[in-house]
Amino acid sequence: MNIYESLTQLGGETQLPQSPETAVLEAVPNPQATMDYVVRFTAPEFTSLCPITGQPDFAHIVIDYVPDQKLVESKSLKLFLGSFRNHGAFHEDCTVSIAKRLIDEIQPKWLRIGGYWYPRGGIPIDVFYQTGEPPKGVFIPDQGVPTYRGRG
Repeated sequence: MNIYESLTQLGGETQLPQSPETAVLEAVPNPQATMDYVVRFTAPEFTSLCPITGQPDFAHIVIDYVPDQKLVESKSLKLFLGSFRNHGAFHEDCTVSIAKRLIDEIQPKWLRIGGYWYPRGGIPIDVFYQTGEPPKGVFIPDQGVPTYRGRG
């Protein structure tokens, strides 16, 4: 059996979903499920909209997870994250919603997300969520995103 045969978005032209709710996150079986390791996705150009003003918001999103039986397929994740482009929600809601959706879809052993948002109204907002303690013995690097320091 080909573990990739159920994928519907990879390898073809796919339109950006209209909303996070309509976005399809695809998963494949983890061929290394007997090992604990970390997968990192970095989205340095994440965008969403302020739900009140409609103005764009920008973030650097870092997602780390220790897979169990499933891996998230990266193109579907890219399309899911892109679907926030026209979605109005506060920074906290966007960040935690991404984590919740990944948890629902792939049931990782552990997940951490850092939402490093650029200033809105002069105040940067960073949002962090983690499912609990990571598995013992797994190397988990720092997310490497410095605290916002402005132009200085």
